[in-house]
Amino acid sequence: MSVLFKYNKPMMLTVVSGLLIITGGVLRVLDYSPLDAVVFLASFLIGGYYQGREGITDLFKKRTLNVDILMILAAIGASVIGYWLEGALLIFIFSLSGSLEVYTMNKSKDAISSLMQMTPDMALRLNEDGTTEEIRTDQLSISDTVLVPKGSAVPIDGTLLSHYALIDESAISGESVPVSKSRGNEVIGGTLNAANAFKMEVTTEYSDTLFAKIIRLVDEAQGTPSQTATFIESIETTYVKLVLIFVPMMILFFQFVMGWGLTESFYRGMVLLTVASPCALMASASPATLSAISNGAKKGVLYKGGSYLENFSSVNAIAFDKTGTLTEGSFKVTDDWFSSGHDEKRVISIIIEMERQSSHPLAKAVIKHYSAEKLGVTSQIDVVNEVEGNGLIGIQGSDEYKIGKKAFVVTNEEDPAAVRALEREKEGKTVLYLSMNGVLIGFIALLDTPAAGAKETIAYFKEQGIHTFMITGDNQATGQSIGAMIGVEDVRANCLPDEKAELILELKEQFGTIVMVGDGINDAPALANASIGIAMGAGTDLAMESADVVLVQNDLSQLPYSHFLSKQLNRIILQNVIFSICVIIFLVSVNVLQLINLPLGVIGHEGSTILVILNGLRLLKPVKP
Repeated sequence: MSVLFKYNKPMMLTVVSGLLIITGGVLRVLDYSPLDAVVFLASFLIGGYYQGREGITDLFKKRTLNVDILMILAAIGASVIGYWLEGALLIFIFSLSGSLEVYTMNKSKDAISSLMQMTPDMALRLNEDGTTEEIRTDQLSISDTVLVPKGSAVPIDGTLLSHYALIDESAISGESVPVSKSRGNEVIGGTLNAANAFKMEVTTEYSDTLFAKIIRLVDEAQGTPSQTATFIESIETTYVKLVLIFVPMMILFFQFVMGWGLTESFYRGMVLLTVASPCALMASASPATLSAISNGAKKGVLYKGGSYLENFSSVNAIAFDKTGTLTEGSFKVTDDWFSSGHDEKRVISIIIEMERQSSHPLAKAVIKHYSAEKLGVTSQIDVVNEVEGNGLIGIQGSDEYKIGKKAFVVTNEEDPAAVRALEREKEGKTVLYLSMNGVLIGFIALLDTPAAGAKETIAYFKEQGIHTFMITGDNQATGQSIGAMIGVEDVRANCLPDEKAELILELKEQFGTIVMVGDGINDAPALANASIGIAMGAGTDLAMESADVVLVQNDLSQLPYSHFLSKQLNRIILQNVIFSICVIIFLVSVNVLQLINLPLGVIGHEGSTILVILNGLRLLKPVKP
């Protein structure tokens, strides 16, 4: 119950209003008139405070009409003709439905609060004299040195200065096993120090940390309604105007055509004003959407707006980047070859020096495999330039070195070394070619493995009748090999970043709604062009900024979950809309037939609103695809 009342003043006033109605009812039974009317009036004013204030504010400041005005007028009208209890009951139930909407908002915001609590408010900064100073985390600056005690949360993103640390990154990666870190490795704010205290250097402003971005994304999503919610809200003012015109006309019809008395005609008009109000219809989409967004946030799926979650269920095709998305992205060198006419150690040292200028996963794997310290040889490269999507060019004196894709490096495909490398590609390996002055002098073969859950994710979308694509910058043989392992229907290889973006547009024309999933800088244009762009949380900042959805934990199984959650959201919204309209039609009809009174009309109308909200709240619970 504490959750229901937490930060929910409307709910507290609703309870007070309900208690006053009970008190007024007792006074009426005991015939304490007009004291009972005074108590009902107090219930009216207290219970209707927030809704009434909102309705009046919208009317005079925004010049718009909403359902709050209809409820206020109906309650006033009932009170004018002596139906104090009915007027108070109307406001009470209307206030209760509004309080439940506030509860939905608060539950949604709890997703942000739980994320914010993962990063500590205070941090221990190490001063130059060796002393520590406790300061607010948001006051840390880049290059500050921070001490993280054993068992404490890492306060901010940075790099490890100590020789070793054991970090629990389950909040980010979903992996329960702590990760070993060595000097120079990245540490992420919000993760936990599972071993001895360590020192770290701050590399990011507090506002740019991963968790800060996550919080912003959830906050933005809550403020961006779904398309259905936006449409329903857009017709609210028009609907209210029609009701305000229709009700007086019906009062006149009841009196002069049906021959009812003035009091009965006015009473039926107040019932009509109540039951014709679109309260339930207005609550059909927003609470459900907010609940679904919160559900996703708890699972580590962040939607930048309700429309992206709502539209996910209508996707016809889904395209994946390969490296770091469908595969682990942690390449390992399996074998290599270098021309006997060159000093192997010197060639490797040149490769290391060039690859240090790149942040590509392949470059990191090569550097990790070939230890410069063990070589005993170092080389200096005068200039290193990266050719996006192809590889690197290095200049050393009068010699030009190229390392990268086959099409970028190899000039003679009949070269025995190129033929040998092709055999590695057929095995599903990624090959980096090295040339010196246009002559192939070596290659390095690396192997990447499918990501956990990749095969199951592809199988799910295929079962749903959704076309699956892999779009990769790797060669066709490697792409086909990985694609076959996980069951992708169509593989598009050798794609540069601009080609990926163009291909997404082509697929969009062919299939309509298309999703693109990626993690790198080269995926950003394609993510932006897709109907829904989904970025892996461990990907680049640019990919996350370009995407519409972020998988914080890099867990592909969250894609089927999100798709099913979207289907559930649309199903519940449709249920709510149909139910709301049917209730309005039914109540209006039975009112004309004089089969209900105002209390029953209030209970039927506002009860339907509460049921619609509660139906939407079901999406707070995990769904099972």
